[in-house]
Amino acid sequence: MRYGIDVAILGDLAEPSRLVALAREAEAAGWDAVLVWDHLAFAWGMPSADPWVALSAAAAATSRVRLGTAVTAVARHRPEVLAHTVATFDRLSGGRAILGAGLGGVPGEFTAFGAPRPGGAVLDEALDVISALWSGDEVRHRGARYTVDGVRLAPLPVQRPRVPVWIGGTAPAALRRAARWDGWVVAGDDEEGRMTLSPVELAAQVAELRRHRVADGPFDVALIGVSEPGASVTPYADAGATWWLEHLHGRRGDFDQLMRRVRSGPP
Repeated sequence: MRYGIDVAILGDLAEPSRLVALAREAEAAGWDAVLVWDHLAFAWGMPSADPWVALSAAAAATSRVRLGTAVTAVARHRPEVLAHTVATFDRLSGGRAILGAGLGGVPGEFTAFGAPRPGGAVLDEALDVISALWSGDEVRHRGARYTVDGVRLAPLPVQRPRVPVWIGGTAPAALRRAARWDGWVVAGDDEEGRMTLSPVELAAQVAELRRHRVADGPFDVALIGVSEPGASVTPYADAGATWWLEHLHGRRGDFDQLMRRVRSGPP
């Protein structure tokens, strides 16, 4: 199992310099990744940072940790723009990007700007467009939502054949979708910082996901959770988790408390 932090860059943590500080300390303390939330939280009255801009600053302050989102509501973006942004970020970071992708859990981030939250078909088509653009081939696509008329993306991501795509969500459709890509992100805790997903429950979900898995390549299961320094999370590794993402958010403590947890290192 590898270990990362998942930072809710909302409220007081929306200040980008705080993510940079957390990322720098995470790398020094032996964590392997820094992932962030991706929300337009200002639409419902809470400050929020742009994830890719903030992560770019974190990339400049680190050299080893993986960096990405957990997760991006892909349908809030034009797929060609998101493909371009993430490809540029992957090059900037030296091939350390991860794109966490999902439907988006807060409908107000769509409806506040005059659009309903799209369904899974839109997400699937957008991911297909993004992956095709990352291939380096000329893309011609005619779909229900998107069109690409003979475009070749450049420059391409460092990572080949693509930046890893981790799918968020626990619905049956989300598990089937995750099986098509490179990983699955699942929340194992609640807003009060308590673990709510047991290793037995995780193992059952991983088994269902793998039932739909066709590709033979590497596949990650990233569990978002809370732990204390020195605690054992081995039962979750035994259940199929390949990543533990320590959840850092304002309800868990102030910035100094969260920084102390990061400095204490992985569980």
